[in-house]
Amino acid sequence: MVVSYFPGCTLKTKAKELDKYARLSAEKLGVTLEEIENWQCCGGVFSSAKDEIATKLSSVRALKAAKDKGQILVTACSACHNVIKQTNHAMQTDADFAMKVNNYMKEEPYNGETEVMFYLELLRDVIGFDKIKSAVVNPLKGKKIGAYYGCLLLRPSTTMKMDDAENPKILEDFIRAIGATPVIYSMRNECCGGYVTMDSPDLADKKSSAVHADAAAHGADMLVTACPLCRYNLEKCTSEEKLPVVYFTELLAEALGIKEEA
Repeated sequence: MVVSYFPGCTLKTKAKELDKYARLSAEKLGVTLEEIENWQCCGGVFSSAKDEIATKLSSVRALKAAKDKGQILVTACSACHNVIKQTNHAMQTDADFAMKVNNYMKEEPYNGETEVMFYLELLRDVIGFDKIKSAVVNPLKGKKIGAYYGCLLLRPSTTMKMDDAENPKILEDFIRAIGATPVIYSMRNECCGGYVTMDSPDLADKKSSAVHADAAAHGADMLVTACPLCRYNLEKCTSEEKLPVVYFTELLAEALGIKEEA
């Protein structure tokens, strides 16, 4: 199976592990991530301003590229996924926005036809966690892992629709599939401090430290995330109970025996 793949800027720089192991693991599971040609930054954040189209055009181009190939569009970065999924929703539901975008692009009209899928959804809904479990050669037994969702994977819930925004389980089900033990804790879908780390690093530190403390108090020995910014904040914080933080694709590659081969 071949799917269109939008890596995004950070996966080419600071989050290379997230990208590298996403590609290698997908191939081992029978899926080729075909990188979109000439992709551009997704914009980093989805502006809610109705008259703002410039920052969303790169997402529309990526969506249209996937449509032209008749493929679903897969992302592995939660920030990119949020922007692209919300942009696609706007193209589907906001006729005025879609008209302005299509008039600007002056190409065959795009109206939200592409199916957008996050990598975890690809694992759950296309490949299947049962198949992943059977492909595991190095089950991560004994590891107690706290899933950290953050904000962008789940919200706004009416658009993202990946899981229950208040009580998600996709990451926990993934952790079970690779043989580890998921740790449930209350702050797994709370904000790490996000973009305020630039303006108010103390606030970001406070929020990320609270995540570490809560996960550690519930028995986690590491945190797993899909967001490069979340990982940055979680690793940068000064919590005395700071846990190791890894990308979910790194854990998948380890369980599939890919890290030893790479």
